[in-house]
Amino acid sequence: MTDSDARRLRHELLNQVNHIVGYAELLLEEGGDPRLADIVAAGKQVMGAVQRILGADAGDGFDAGELRSALEGPLDDVLRLTGSIDTGGDPDAERFAGQISAAAQRAIELAGGTAAPETVEAATAGPATGNGTDRGLVLVVDDDEANREVLARRLGRLGYAVRQAENGRVALEVMASEPIDLVLLDLNMPELDGYQVLEARHDDPRLRDIPTIMISASADAESVVRCIQMGADDHLGKPFDPVLLEARVGACLEKKRLRDQERELLDTVSHQAGALAEWNETLERRVAEQVEEIDRMARLRRFLSPQLADLLITKGDDTVLETHRRDIAVLFVDLSGFTAFSETSEPEDVMAVLREFHRELGRLVREFEATVGFFAGDGLMVFWNDPLPCPDPADRAVRMAVALRERFVPLTAAWRKRGHDLGFAVGVASGYATLGEIGFEGRYEYGVIGSVVNLASRLCDQAERDQILISPRAKLAVEDIADVEEVGTVPLKGFHAPVAVFNVVGLRGEP
Repeated sequence: MTDSDARRLRHELLNQVNHIVGYAELLLEEGGDPRLADIVAAGKQVMGAVQRILGADAGDGFDAGELRSALEGPLDDVLRLTGSIDTGGDPDAERFAGQISAAAQRAIELAGGTAAPETVEAATAGPATGNGTDRGLVLVVDDDEANREVLARRLGRLGYAVRQAENGRVALEVMASEPIDLVLLDLNMPELDGYQVLEARHDDPRLRDIPTIMISASADAESVVRCIQMGADDHLGKPFDPVLLEARVGACLEKKRLRDQERELLDTVSHQAGALAEWNETLERRVAEQVEEIDRMARLRRFLSPQLADLLITKGDDTVLETHRRDIAVLFVDLSGFTAFSETSEPEDVMAVLREFHRELGRLVREFEATVGFFAGDGLMVFWNDPLPCPDPADRAVRMAVALRERFVPLTAAWRKRGHDLGFAVGVASGYATLGEIGFEGRYEYGVIGSVVNLASRLCDQAERDQILISPRAKLAVEDIADVEEVGTVPLKGFHAPVAVFNVVGLRGEP
């Protein structure tokens, strides 16, 4: 086997393995069968073997028997597991499972020598996909089909129409023939790579203003700087964070919309330059102010809680960020047993549990109008009565804690079925705290400082599994709506005297 043949074999094997891992991870993120994690692990085992045996200098001397022996076991595991996973009747899940099986079968044939590596065929652009809304048309450019599929599905859920291209040449053809609003561009591709696409885009006035976000595993500083210098609007490394992807795509499209509006308006003004000169000047100033406001909104929502960002934008007054005192209620929630679970579980299982935990917490935070203080992995701190006034902060904190306990019953039961011994603990305290902006240039947070925060945290640490512990002041505020029982006077770390602690049994009037 020549060096060229070995490279083609390595390329196609890795493509098939990337498909196995990519589709399995996508199904896992959508709450699929936990056995998909085993498929991911088997795929990564195959990938390691291919890279070890078919390295860059592989040629006549590579051991075909060793390759076949190393790959057949884990690939057989993939086929066996794929045939047994529960797709729940979902057509997409069944299609993805079929693609995983096909990729595994193709890899087995390649490793066994019963199929020859294929040369790269002529690239084609995929049809537009999405839910038909007018949020924008996004072009996804990547030579890996699984990467394109995952990105297209994520963008489709967000309401964008999506076109796909397998390489830079096809991407430029699509950009020149269709009203593309944004390009998500891979860096390393055949025919034309990401750098060459950026260069051609810059040289073509028709394409120059199409926003481009680079998505590549090459996230080193030199690569990022070079892309930005060549005209890219942003850079995201692989694997990308879905929340960050949504924010960056939305920000780029909003800026493009404003630039398009500005260009249209300036074209109109240019035909009426004499009579409308004053109007033109006013209009440019208004557009600049809008762009500045959009950038300001994006920065605020990136680093501050939604309530605080909306308040600042609505009032146009940053004084709310100044240091001040406020009587607030603070709630800490933590996953009980998480440390032991994370030490003995696969990272994919840990991330799946955290996603489910945070998803349910997010619903409760919105429902009870809490302000998020910070995340700490398996924990969360929220508070009430700042920055938005709230007449009954302790009441809302206890009601949210009880609702959390009720809604986590089926969730913890599902975790136990998967072998995860997890629960939750909650601490609630009320009192005065100092709030305001803390941090440094480029990274500010809205901080909460005071013994009430420490007390809620220590109560959360003290709580048994599925228990809600509250402070004396919080107990006085909710005794008309909640049934509580005295736990006793408990020494808490950081407090010079023991603290009276109370357990919330439930809300009055509820079974």
